[in-house]
Amino acid sequence: MRAVVQRVSRASVLVEGREVARIGTGMLVLLGVMAEDDGARAARLARRLATFRFFPDDEGRMNRSILEVGGEAIVVSQVTLAADGKRGRRPSLDAAAPPERARSLYEAFVGELRGLGVATGTGVFGARMEVALTNDGPVTFSLAV
Repeated sequence: MRAVVQRVSRASVLVEGREVARIGTGMLVLLGVMAEDDGARAARLARRLATFRFFPDDEGRMNRSILEVGGEAIVVSQVTLAADGKRGRRPSLDAAAPPERARSLYEAFVGELRGLGVATGTGVFGARMEVALTNDGPVTFSLAV
């Protein structure tokens, strides 16, 4: 799994002009599911993000997790994180999991994150979405498991 994680002061997702998720302080997770991914990887990434210390402590150092600050998350599926653009002019998505498998692992990841105590909203898997955010910092990480 590949994730681009942004610390946000607010974020929202619209699908067909309707808001499907909105958060205040927290993280926006763009999640790419790879063909080799499984439930264990989804759980491992969820645990890592729930405890990843990228929120500021009282001294301004990145020393607190989303759980420690009481933040929320929005998780948005993003197949393009599986893209390989090394050859040609169009990226290849061959490394991405097939849609039904990707949906299942996306939902497993979200369920794990919620089970760890992170209030989590979602986009709509496979839909065209408008994602708005205010990146706090800016702080952005690219993670893979």
